[in-house]
Amino acid sequence: MSDLVATRPKTWGRSTVHTACPLDCPDSCSLDVTVERGKLVRIDGNRAAASTEGYICGKVRRFDRRVYGAKRLRYPAVRAGAKGSGRFDRVSWDEALTLIADAMDEARRRFGAESVLPYHYGGSNGVLTNDFEDARFFRRFGASHLARTLCAAPTGAAATAMYGRMAGVGYSDYAQARLIVIWGCNPSASGVHLVSHINRAQAAGARVVVVDPRRTPLARKADLHLPVRPGTDLPVALSVINALFEGGQADLAFLAEHATGVEDLRRTARAWPIARAAAEAGIAPADLRTFVDWYATSTPAVIRCGWGQERSRNGGGATLAILALPAVAGKFKVRGGGYTMSNSAAWGITAEALIDVPAPPVRTVNMNHLGRALTEYRDPPVAMLFVYNCNPLATVPHQNLVQRGLEREDLFTVVFEQVMTDTAAYADVLLPATTFLEHYDVAKGYGAYHLHLVQPVIAAVGESRPNHEVFRELGVRLGLVADGDELGEAGALMDAAARLPGPHAETLLGGRPGVAPGDGQPIQFVDVHPRTPDGKVHLFPAALDAPRGLYHYEADPATPAYPLSLISPASEHTISSTLGELRPGIARVKINPDDARLRSIADGDAVRIFNDLGEVHCEATVTPEIRPGTVALPKGLWRQSTFNGSTATALVPDSLTDIAGGACFNDARVQLELLARH
Repeated sequence: MSDLVATRPKTWGRSTVHTACPLDCPDSCSLDVTVERGKLVRIDGNRAAASTEGYICGKVRRFDRRVYGAKRLRYPAVRAGAKGSGRFDRVSWDEALTLIADAMDEARRRFGAESVLPYHYGGSNGVLTNDFEDARFFRRFGASHLARTLCAAPTGAAATAMYGRMAGVGYSDYAQARLIVIWGCNPSASGVHLVSHINRAQAAGARVVVVDPRRTPLARKADLHLPVRPGTDLPVALSVINALFEGGQADLAFLAEHATGVEDLRRTARAWPIARAAAEAGIAPADLRTFVDWYATSTPAVIRCGWGQERSRNGGGATLAILALPAVAGKFKVRGGGYTMSNSAAWGITAEALIDVPAPPVRTVNMNHLGRALTEYRDPPVAMLFVYNCNPLATVPHQNLVQRGLEREDLFTVVFEQVMTDTAAYADVLLPATTFLEHYDVAKGYGAYHLHLVQPVIAAVGESRPNHEVFRELGVRLGLVADGDELGEAGALMDAAARLPGPHAETLLGGRPGVAPGDGQPIQFVDVHPRTPDGKVHLFPAALDAPRGLYHYEADPATPAYPLSLISPASEHTISSTLGELRPGIARVKINPDDARLRSIADGDAVRIFNDLGEVHCEATVTPEIRPGTVALPKGLWRQSTFNGSTATALVPDSLTDIAGGACFNDARVQLELLARH
């Protein structure tokens, strides 16, 4: 262990270092990084993680462009111009940290500690760099608590209530399936290593069904594509449940032994016969009936449930209904049968065990309401905003309201970041952060069963520092941590490792990947079981907080003025908004030929997408790959990628999902018109 922890990046010669990718993708690939004279020269995949199969996505392969790019933050700085101007003067770390500590102290003195709002997400961070030293620091200070609900909140709440976040089907077992359902995700853009397993299954005779408004790469090769209207996944899934019960194809013996809430779910699903659900979703009833027949008669059958369906007003209910399908149809207890969603809980690594500091009784702020918090909160106001591990101006709903909040002269904003993001331009103090290639971390896959040690392969660029070091130093300055209680990089790693459950610490620090449930190939209801209090599937989890009622469907919010559904799916260029600075050219909105014809729009035209919240100027791609009535603009765009500096989030309402207060990105309803002919 000590030899590995003591390893430091070499500054001479040529060497290859084994590490892993913690970025916001389900796969968490193992990497071989070649370094020459202290500089990155090549990033490749290796086979330490079985599912990586030696290859990695192009985004990570070219990550050196971020590490050494023109937008990289290399030293601390303070604002020298108007907020948003991006003008800063270099200062020392001591000056920057003193300013921050003084500002926090002043905010606490004037308004109370809850006037400080830490704003972070951390999808592209591992165990050590998110919800560890940072959480300890803000809890000790008494800052407002951030409800991190931007992504995976409804799906996480649904999976927890229904199955206790039971571990899902491993990637390699998809080859055993006879039917594979891809619902609400696009592995070709995120989670690419699942695709080869699906291809092998299909070559061996498995059928593939894709439920998605777009004709994704997998949808093009699928045996059946259901291009549902955004927000209608709930009635579609309920109609399948209803058809299984009505057709005598539900596994009543399994349900009697392993499930609760069966009759409540059955009664709810009766409202959605095939014809009604198909009409609501805008798909052919015959196609929906085919899906029911295939799912009922295929064994093994597996559902890859993603996060696309959660991004609407019905997102929690939709996820519950999708996850109920394998229980109703009795698809468990066989290899390659059941479902996969997020496997992050499979490792037993919880934030609370790592933080080890009690959460104080403070105000909770839903991160989707950042614009409201910065412009409307008064008791107390948000006097200081500390942004790290995210880029809210690019990712949070109601972008224009968020921008108005960031423009407040009385708001002291700290941005701790790797590159000059859109949000960073509004900072009062900028702090340069290390990338995953410059610090230690622990990365856990949430699709593939990968758990790795991440270790630095190069020295920190410029004066950048890792998260744990900065938050520990701020704790010392504010009297929250004793002077002698500081930890170096290796000490922080050992501190976190000591809190990992089971054999994970010894395995990881010994240079080996973590051991997953069922060796990464668990059979649901054989190797792993529901982790609910009674060990059963809760098909109608009454304890789940659903203000509008479980499985309640709200109709499309489209209006005659704004008839088009705008979605913002993941793309091949970015990981959420990470790497958005490297995205080439002006972004393009995808529009169906029928919708383009009605608006006299041709491929390549400059267009205006708008609603009452804002407008986005970009270019158009006219393609049948998007269903009529829906347009798509890529997720994670930065201002540089549009003509007017606004992105999809400028059009997204800050309304919340039916369960867990998630973001309703796919509830944006817009109109689109021609700006200029190409």
